[in-house]
Amino acid sequence: MAEPRAKRPKITRGEDDYMPGSITEIELHNFMTFDDLKCKPGSRLNLVIGPNGSGKSSLVCAIALGLGGEPQLLGRATSVGAYVKRGEASGYIKITLRGNSKEEHIVIMRKIDTHNKSEWLYNGKVVPKKDVAEIIQRFNIQVNNLTQFLPQDRVSEFAKLTPVQLLEETEKAVGDPQLPIQHRALIEQSKKWKRIEQAVEKNGETLNQMKALNAEQEKDVERVRQREELLAKAETMRKKLPWLKYDMKKAEYMEAMKQEKDATKKLDKAARTLNDLREPIEKQKQGRATLESKSKKVDKMITENANKRMKILEKENRLGVLVQEKYKEMEDLRKQEESRQQRILKAKEDLAAAELELENLTPYEPPTDEIMRLRAQIVELEVSANEKRNQKSEKEKLLNQKKLHLINCSDKLKEMENKNSKLLRALRNSGADKIFDAYNWLQEHRHEFNKEVYGPVLLEVNVSDRLHADYLDGHVPYYIWKSFITQDSHDRDFLVKHLKPFDVPVLNYVGNGGCQTEAFQISEEMSALGIYSRLDQVFGAPTAVKEVLTSQFGLDRSYIGSKETDQKADKVSKLGILDFWTPENHYRWSVSRYGGHVSGSVEPVKRSQLFLCGLETGEVESLKSKRMELQEYVTALQESVRSLQIEERQAEEEAAKLQKQREGIIRIVQDEKKKRREMENRIVQRRRKLESMEKEDDLDTVMAKLNEQAAKHNIDRFHSVMEIKSLLAEAVSLKQSFAEKHMRVIEFDAKIKEMEVNIKQHDKVALQAALHLEECKKAVEDFRQQLEVAKKNAELIARITPELEKAFLEMPTTIEELEAAIQENISQANSILFLNHNILKEYEDRQRQIEDKAKKLEADKVELRRCIADVDNLKETWLPTLRNLVAQINETFSWNFKEMAVAGEVSLDEHEMDFDQFGILIKVKFRQAGQLQVLSAHHQSGGERSVSTILYLVSLQDLTNCPFRVVDEINQGMDPINERKMFQQLVRAASQPNTPQCFLLTPKLLPDLDYSEACSILNIMNGPWIKQPAKVWSQGDCWGNVIGLVGKSQC
Repeated sequence: MAEPRAKRPKITRGEDDYMPGSITEIELHNFMTFDDLKCKPGSRLNLVIGPNGSGKSSLVCAIALGLGGEPQLLGRATSVGAYVKRGEASGYIKITLRGNSKEEHIVIMRKIDTHNKSEWLYNGKVVPKKDVAEIIQRFNIQVNNLTQFLPQDRVSEFAKLTPVQLLEETEKAVGDPQLPIQHRALIEQSKKWKRIEQAVEKNGETLNQMKALNAEQEKDVERVRQREELLAKAETMRKKLPWLKYDMKKAEYMEAMKQEKDATKKLDKAARTLNDLREPIEKQKQGRATLESKSKKVDKMITENANKRMKILEKENRLGVLVQEKYKEMEDLRKQEESRQQRILKAKEDLAAAELELENLTPYEPPTDEIMRLRAQIVELEVSANEKRNQKSEKEKLLNQKKLHLINCSDKLKEMENKNSKLLRALRNSGADKIFDAYNWLQEHRHEFNKEVYGPVLLEVNVSDRLHADYLDGHVPYYIWKSFITQDSHDRDFLVKHLKPFDVPVLNYVGNGGCQTEAFQISEEMSALGIYSRLDQVFGAPTAVKEVLTSQFGLDRSYIGSKETDQKADKVSKLGILDFWTPENHYRWSVSRYGGHVSGSVEPVKRSQLFLCGLETGEVESLKSKRMELQEYVTALQESVRSLQIEERQAEEEAAKLQKQREGIIRIVQDEKKKRREMENRIVQRRRKLESMEKEDDLDTVMAKLNEQAAKHNIDRFHSVMEIKSLLAEAVSLKQSFAEKHMRVIEFDAKIKEMEVNIKQHDKVALQAALHLEECKKAVEDFRQQLEVAKKNAELIARITPELEKAFLEMPTTIEELEAAIQENISQANSILFLNHNILKEYEDRQRQIEDKAKKLEADKVELRRCIADVDNLKETWLPTLRNLVAQINETFSWNFKEMAVAGEVSLDEHEMDFDQFGILIKVKFRQAGQLQVLSAHHQSGGERSVSTILYLVSLQDLTNCPFRVVDEINQGMDPINERKMFQQLVRAASQPNTPQCFLLTPKLLPDLDYSEACSILNIMNGPWIKQPAKVWSQGDCWGNVIGLVGKSQC
C-alpha cells in the first residue's frame, strides 16, 4: 500500500535524535507509588508497560505536575500534597529536557510536601513558577491540551469533546500559533458585527416610525403655532401697557418741575430785598470785627509781655543756683586736693606689684600631642557609632517589613479561622454552592423584615462538644442546616421570592401552638444505664430555631449516653426511650402500627463534616507555620537591633568621655592664656590711671576758673533784672489801650441790634418763599421716584429695542384701547381648540430625536462597514490556513484508517459567519456496509472510539510543533485486530523524521507485534523487593544475577 505524502519537516533533530524540549530523563522521589524512580525515555515512541497498579499513571502525573500543570487537569486529587507518597512528608519530581543542542540540558525540579507547598528549581537554582512556565512555553509544551497530553482519567473527556472544542484544542496543538488568536478575534468581531447590525436595523425602524408620526401631526402643529402667534401678539401688547403708564408719570413730573421753577423765582426776589436791608448791618459788623481784631492783638501783646517776664525771671533764678553751685564746688576742691597725692602714691605701688607678678608667672606649654591623640580616638569611635547606627537602621527597616508581613499573616489566619466563614464554607463544600450569596443578601436587607430572620440554621446553632456535634449532625437532615427561618408569613413570602435563585429552603416559625416540650429530667434508671443528657439540651440557639429543630425532628425524645450505655443498649428501650446516642453508635427503635412489634436499628456515629470542619487545613497549617517563622525572625531581629543599640550607645559614651577629657585639657590651656592676658591688661590699665592722675590740674588754677565763672553769672543776673523792669512799663501801656478798644466794641453791638429789629418782617416773607420752594422740590422728587419706578417696571417687562419700538407704533396709544386689543387677540387664540396641549413640544422634541437618531444611524453604518471589513480580512487569513490544516489532518487520518481496512475522514464544519460554531467533525465507519458516522457514543463502541482517538492523535504527529505527546491506556477496550493495526500506525508515525517524542502507557501488548528502532520499551517494575535488584540491574549485571538476588531476598 502506498505511503502517504511526506510533510515538510518542521523541526530538525540533533545527532542524539532528540528534538528540542524532548524528555531525556525522569527522576522521582516519594511520589505516589514510588520511593525512587529514574528512567531515560527514547527519542521516538516510548511504550510504558506494567500491570495495573504498578505506577504507569504515576509517571504521567509526574510529567504533568513537573512541567507546570495543576492537579485538577489530571482528574485525580485536587491538591498537590495528595501526590506525596503515603507516610512521607515530602517528595520531588525532576525532569530533564533536551535544549537546543545535544550538550544543553534543562533540568526542572518541583519539590512538593503534604502542606501543598511547591518549590521550583531550574538547573539547581530556586526560581519562581513563572520562570519555569516561560521555559515550557518556549518549547510549546501544553500539558492542559488533550491532543498533546491525554492522561488515563481524562480519556473519556477527549471522547466527549464537541466539534467546537476539538477545533480549539487542535488549533492550540498544531498549525500556526496565530490560528487560535485569529479565531477568537473572529468570534468577537462577528458578535460585534451582529450587535451593530441589530442596532442599525432597530434604529432604522425607530427613525421611520418617528418621521411618520411627525408627518401626521404637522396640521395640528400649524394650528398650535397660529394660536401661539396670537398669544405672542397679546403678550407684546401687554409689554406696551407699563410704557404708557410711564408716559403719564413723565407728564406729571414735568408739571412739578415747572412749579419748582416759579417758587425759585419768588425766593430769589425776597432774598434780594433782604440783602438790600442787610448791607448797612454788614458794614457795622465789619467795623466791629476790625475793632475787635485790634483789641485781640493788644490782648495778645499783653500775654506775650507776661510770658517774657516769666522766662527772664526763671533765667535769673537759674543763674543764682549756678553761682551757689560754683561756690560749693570751690569748697569741695579744697578738700579733694589733700587726698590726690595719696592716690598717686597708691597707684605707683599697685603698678609695681602687677609688673612683679607678671615677671614671676611660670610659662605654660599646651599638650598638643595629647589633644591630637584624643581627637583621633574620638573620630574612630564616631565612625564606629555611625556604622552601628546604619546597621541598626537597616535592621529596623527589615524588622518593620517582617512585622507588617506578620500582621498580614495573622489577619489572614484569623479571617480563615472565623467561625461563620468556616461554617458557610463547609455548607458550600457540602453542596450549597450559593450559600454565601444568600447569607450576604440577608445581611444587606435585614431592615426590610417585620421580625427577626435567622439563617442559615448552622450559623445559629452553637455546640461546645465534638461528640454532641456528631450526634446533632447525624440526627437533623442536611437541608435544615442551610435553611432560613422567619417568624412572619409576609417575611416568609418576601424571603422565598428573593432567595429562590440561591436554592435554599425557607421555614416559617409561628410559635409552639400549644405543643409542650417534655421537661428534661434524668431518672435514676437512666443514670444507671449511662444516659446523662438529651439532644435538645446540648446546644444553644435562638428560641425560634431551637423550637423548629425540636418540634420537627424530635430532639426532646433523643437521649445521649456513654460507652456504658453501648453495653446495656437492650435495657434502654425498656425505659421507653426509642432513640439514643452513644460515642460509637446511634440506636433507634420503632413500633409497628399493625402488629405492635418493635424493630431496631444500629448505625455507627459519623464524624460531623459541618460543625467541626477543618477549613483548608493545609493552608491554615501553612499560615501558622509561616507566622511562627515570622515571629521567630522578628524576635531575632529585635535582639539584633537591641545588641546594635547597646554597641552604638557604648561607642557614643566612650566618645563623649574622651571628648570631655579633651575639652578639659583645652580649657586648662585657655585658662592659662587668659590669666597671662588679664595680668598684662591690668598693668596697662594701672599705668594709664597713674598717668591720668599725674596730668590733673592743680588747685589754684581750678579755683581761679570757678571764681571767674561765678562773677560772670552775677553780671547776667543784673541784666535780667533790668529787662524785667522795662517789660513791666510796657505792660501798663498795653492794658490802657485794650480798655479803650473794648468800650468801642460795645457801642457797635448796640447799633447792630437796633438795625436787626427792622429786618425781621422781611425774614418772614423770605422764609415762606423758602418753605414753598422746599415743598415744590419734594413734590418733584416724589414724581421723579414714581417715574423711576414706572420705568423700572416697564423695563422689567420689556426693554425698548428698535423692533419693539416699531411694533409699539402700530398699537393703540391709550391704555383703554390697548387693553381692548389685548382681550381681542386672547379671544381669537382661545377659539382655536386642540386635544393635545403638548403637541408642539412633542413635535419639536421628536424632530430633535430624529436628527440625533439619523446621526447615530449613520455612525453605526460606518462602524458596521468597518467591522465587516475587519471580519473579511481576518477570515481571508484564517479560513484558508485552517482549511489547509484540516485537509492535511484528513489526508493522514484517512490513510491511517485505510491501512486498518476501515474508513474515516476529518472535515471542517463551517457555519458561514458564526465563527463560534465552527468545529472539526471526525467521521468513521468500521463495517464495509455502513456509512461514515460522526464519532460519538451513540454510533461507535468504546474500542472503536479509542481507535479513532489514537489515530486522530497520530494524524497530528507530523503536524504538531510540540516536543512530546503522552497517551495513557488508549488501547484498552480495543479488540486484538484493531489494537494490532493501531500499534503499526504508531510505529509508522514514530519513524517519521519530524514527529515528536511519544509516550504510550499500557498494561499489556499483543504478542508478535512489529517493532522498529524508533520504539523504546519502559517496563515498570514495582514492589517491596524491587529496590535491591534495580540497583544491581543499573550496575550492568546479567539478568540471572538479578533473579538470584530476588530469590534470596524472598527467602
